[in-house]
Amino acid sequence: MKLLSTLSAILILFQSLNISLGELSRLDEFLEHASFHKEQYGDNLFVFISKHYGELKAEHEKNHQEEQGDHEKLPFQQQCCTHHAANAYVLFSSAQDKQKVDTEPEKGEAFYYLQTDYSGFRSGIFQPPKKA
Repeated sequence: MKLLSTLSAILILFQSLNISLGELSRLDEFLEHASFHKEQYGDNLFVFISKHYGELKAEHEKNHQEEQGDHEKLPFQQQCCTHHAANAYVLFSSAQDKQKVDTEPEKGEAFYYLQTDYSGFRSGIFQPPKKA
C-alpha cells in the first residue's frame, strides 16, 4: 500500500510539473551535453543550467549556433501551452440574477476576470463568522 501511495504521489508530481516519460528518457542527452560543457568550457552544473534554461540562454544560443542541434535534444525545451475551457454552473438563481454576460475576452487580452453578481454570495452562509 505504501508503494502504491508513493508511486501515485510521484505520478501526480510529474503531471503537475508537466514532465512526461519522453522528457525523462532524454536525461542522458542532458548529462552528455553537461559533460561536454564541463570539458569544453569548464562550466559547472549551475552555469550549464543557466546557459540552457536560465538567464544566460539567449547569449549562449547567439554565441554557439553550432550546438543548436544538441540544444534541441535536451529535455524540458518545449514550451507547452494548454487551454482549458472554463464552465460555470449556477445551482440557485433568481430572475434578477439572469443577465446576458459576454464571456468572450477582447482580442489581445490573454486573461480576464468576470465579476459574479450572484445573490447567493451576499447571504450569510458564504460570509465569515461574526463575533458572538
